[in-house]
Amino acid sequence: MDRRLLKSSLWFMVFFFIFFNLEGTAEGSYSRVLNPATLGLKKEKLTHFRVYWHDIVSGSNATAIRVAEAPTTNTSATGFGAVVVIDDPLTEGPELSSKHVGQAQGFYASASQKDVGLLMAMNFAFMEGKYNGSTITIMGRNHVFSQVREMPVIGGSGLFRFARGYAQARTHTFDLKTGDATVEYNVYVFHY
Repeated sequence: MDRRLLKSSLWFMVFFFIFFNLEGTAEGSYSRVLNPATLGLKKEKLTHFRVYWHDIVSGSNATAIRVAEAPTTNTSATGFGAVVVIDDPLTEGPELSSKHVGQAQGFYASASQKDVGLLMAMNFAFMEGKYNGSTITIMGRNHVFSQVREMPVIGGSGLFRFARGYAQARTHTFDLKTGDATVEYNVYVFHY
C-alpha cells in the first residue's frame, strides 16, 4: 500500500474518531451520548434480595420518628399528613436478632385521606458482603393493609448504579400496642 494513502487513511480515521467522540461536547453543551462500555458496564444481571425491615416506633431506641404532621393528622382516620423519618434495620431473617445486612434510610408519609396509603422514599443501604456500601432506592405507594404491596426500584449506587426493578412488601408482624412492624421485602433488581 502506498505510504501517502496509508498516511491519509490514518488521518481520516483519527479525524473520524475525534469528531464522533466529541460530538455533543461543544461549548455550551451539557450532554452527550456514551457507550456503556466506557463506564465499565458489561452484562446486565437480575438479583433477588429477601430482607426483613424492622420499623420500631416505640421505646427509647426507636428507628422511626415522626418529624412532621398536619393540624388535622391526629384526628384523621388515616393519619393523613404525618411524616416519619426512618433508619430501620434490615436483617436476613424475621427476628431482629438475625444477621444484620443493612439499613433502610429515608422517610414515609401518610399521603391518603381515604385509606392508609404511605409514600415511601428510602434507600436500602447494604453493609454486608459484596454489596457493602451499595444502595437500592425505592420510592412509591405502600397501601399498608394490602397483603402484598409493590413499589418501584428507581435507582441505586455502588454495585447498583443504573438499577431498576421492583420491591414487594408483605407484613410479617405488626404489634397493635406498640405500632412496631416487621415487613418482608422481596426486591428484584436489574443492574450491571
